[in-house]
Amino acid sequence: MPFAVYVLGLAVFAQGTSEFMLSGLLSGIAEDLHVSIPAAGLLTSAFAVGMVIGAPLMALFSRRWPRRRALLIFLSVFVAAHVAGAVTPSYEVLLATRIVGALANAGFWAVALVAALAMVEPAARARATSVVVGGVTVACVVGVPAGALLGEHLGWRAAFWAVALVSLPALVAIVTSVPDERPATATATATSPSTGSEAPPTVREELRSLTGRRVLLTLLAMALVQGATFCAFSYLEPLATRVTGLGAGWVPALLALFGVGSLVGVTLSGRVADARRSAFVVAGMSSLALGWSALALSAVSPVAAIALVFVQGMLAFGTGSAMISQVFQLAPGAPTLAGSFATAAFNIGAAAGPWLGGLTIDAGHGFRSPVWVSAALMVLALTLAGVTRLVTALARPDSQKLQLQ
Repeated sequence: MPFAVYVLGLAVFAQGTSEFMLSGLLSGIAEDLHVSIPAAGLLTSAFAVGMVIGAPLMALFSRRWPRRRALLIFLSVFVAAHVAGAVTPSYEVLLATRIVGALANAGFWAVALVAALAMVEPAARARATSVVVGGVTVACVVGVPAGALLGEHLGWRAAFWAVALVSLPALVAIVTSVPDERPATATATATSPSTGSEAPPTVREELRSLTGRRVLLTLLAMALVQGATFCAFSYLEPLATRVTGLGAGWVPALLALFGVGSLVGVTLSGRVADARRSAFVVAGMSSLALGWSALALSAVSPVAAIALVFVQGMLAFGTGSAMISQVFQLAPGAPTLAGSFATAAFNIGAAAGPWLGGLTIDAGHGFRSPVWVSAALMVLALTLAGVTRLVTALARPDSQKLQLQ
């Protein structure tokens, strides 16, 4: 495996840490900038909105950019946004830096996945993808709790400085290790493993592949699943400290536990989901609905809350990973944009979830209310899954309508 692929994974680790770390910093940010906790939670939504907008746009723009130059530009902007966020006394400026950082993150993702595929042999592409995407999971296990720990002892600004500093070695390594391939060569290599000569599909052809009803319903269900995940996850710190009664020192450990669960879930999903992906997804969504309800009911119990944080992390990321694979399976004619549309759906949920949770807190329903919203979103996702299966059955010949994947 080329060293450059691990460099891309390191950069994704820093960016994933930035996306998720605010769940352990909300109280500190709210107090320092004199805003409410729901307003601080909107910083997570702002990052997600930037990812939603940036994922498809940057995927389109980066089709013609030299890979190394594009990676350097996106990562440099990401670092600059975090330096600005670390020094600003203004909530509005911090909000703007989250959006800019997210746009840069989306652009980096759009280039990094194709660049990683272009640097390895066909037999190693699955491994290369897992190294890059694995940066997000490692961020949940290590980066997010570390950010919360820094926030507790040195203030929330220290976490922003840490993300910028961790990104600097990746900048240097990209200069020295990532080939500055022209985009046509890289794309052809990634999309034509046998000969390298097949032209990639046009933008119009990719968009056409993504407009099928099953694809759109799956993307919407994915947004609901991620909305449920981030609605609860974004307010995990106040839930743990103000409802469960755990001390602030427990928050990094609790976030790490959620990350460990996510790592277990992604690993199990990759091994189990391929044979019966649709059934796996439905089972995961059903379990998530029950799990969020159980957490809302038993949040006052430290033992139950700690156990359910692990379980829900495992179910959320395992189910989400299987749904991303499902999008690629349903839209094989969109090798470039399928990933960006899945990323956009993921982040639509990440933006809507904290916002909806904040509304319930502002309405006076307490810090358990976001978890109830998560359960309701999962019920909606299950309803959509049923509609998707019905659409699949109606689209198949009579002899196959009962043999859904």
